[in-house]
Amino acid sequence: MVSTTFATFTLAGTTLGIIAQVTGGPLTDYMWLLIVGFIIAFILAFSVGANDVANSFGTAVGSGVVTLRQACILATIFETVGSVLLGAKVSETIRKGIIDVGMYNGSEHVLMAGSVSAMFGSAVWQLAASFLKLPISGTHCIVGATIGFSLVAKGQQGVRWLELVRIVVSWFLSPLLSGIMSGVLFYFVRMFILHKKNPVPNGLRALPVFYAITMTINLFSIIFTGAPRPNSSRSQLAWPIK
Repeated sequence: MVSTTFATFTLAGTTLGIIAQVTGGPLTDYMWLLIVGFIIAFILAFSVGANDVANSFGTAVGSGVVTLRQACILATIFETVGSVLLGAKVSETIRKGIIDVGMYNGSEHVLMAGSVSAMFGSAVWQLAASFLKLPISGTHCIVGATIGFSLVAKGQQGVRWLELVRIVVSWFLSPLLSGIMSGVLFYFVRMFILHKKNPVPNGLRALPVFYAITMTINLFSIIFTGAPRPNSSRSQLAWPIK
């Protein structure tokens, strides 16, 4: 979710850079909007920590594996690292995959205001859901908010519906696949560790295997779908303001 927050804020910044290039003048007319978006991005990140991160670490804290303090430290470090190393493609989808940004040529300020509005709407709902003790997805919020402002600004033609269908399908597949993988893993743990006469040594021997599998998957993801190189076109699009 950190990557989606970054993507929405980057879209606002990118739009400001486009306006500067087109007009060739100062950015004072829209700089206030970027500053407001910067503040809202922090509020959105706070709401993500209050709900999305709590969802991720809830079982670990509840079972006593880590303390609440340790969970906050781990989340601060690895949410940021994961966003930098693995969030590029997710950010790209949020930034220009859901809506047709080409329709805003000549009205970039509308796209910029819409991106800030999407962050604000997502932040408000996540804070409200946290207050109501409702576990929700921050990604669902930002996708819905982005579609909402695009429908108001450009109507149905402003939304890339096929990409939206792919995203919605992934929302249904994610809990299904996660449940299957969790069930299979627990079956093997119960069969080869918990049901043994002395499970502790077996569990300790299995830990390196689990660590190796986890690191392999993460390294594979970073290498093939990770952050773009500094001189790639994606990074140039993401940082147009000098």
